[in-house]
Amino acid sequence: MFQDREEAARQLAARLAAYRGQHPLVLAIPRGAVPMGKLLAERLEGELDVVLVRKLRAPFQPELAIGAVDESGWTTIAPYAASTGADPDYIAEEKQHQLQILRSRRAMYSPLRTPVNPAGRTVIVVDDGLATGATMIAALHGLRQRQPLKLVCAVPVSSPEALELIRPMADEVVCLLTPPDFEAVGQHYRHFPQVTDEEVVALLKT
Repeated sequence: MFQDREEAARQLAARLAAYRGQHPLVLAIPRGAVPMGKLLAERLEGELDVVLVRKLRAPFQPELAIGAVDESGWTTIAPYAASTGADPDYIAEEKQHQLQILRSRRAMYSPLRTPVNPAGRTVIVVDDGLATGATMIAALHGLRQRQPLKLVCAVPVSSPEALELIRPMADEVVCLLTPPDFEAVGQHYRHFPQVTDEEVVALLKT
């Protein structure tokens, strides 16, 4: 159990201390992970940016991810998607909805700074936790195409199943907790408020 995202980020920074001095590129998945990414970038003497991906929501279960999409439109779909009632028409509609949100966020965030090119960089992708792993899969897939020197996934907590899906996609995976009774990311934080777009914008400005 973490007190909040800040405590989780401090613990991750300690585990990632070997990258201090290598000027790593810390890419946070908005919105929840951006405060964590800010702290990591500061402690590791690196650079902060965001990687934009969105989960595809199950019908009538918006908290359950049946897949994810990145800015290019590449999608990953979970094997159980059909069992939730997500047919191809639903998935196509949900994908377009989430792409619209990604375009809106890019328009909001990018005027603050030009997206950093990860090519040839040590890239640390951070999220506040993995439930299905769908958004992290989309993030890592997109980044791998852009030829980073090393691709690291860093999360405070993950379901065991998600962690196994992620491992082959990153050069290194750092995860502090993998509880066998995992139900949701938020249950492992005492204080887990929503992070707003306004907070993300403020963090990217500094």
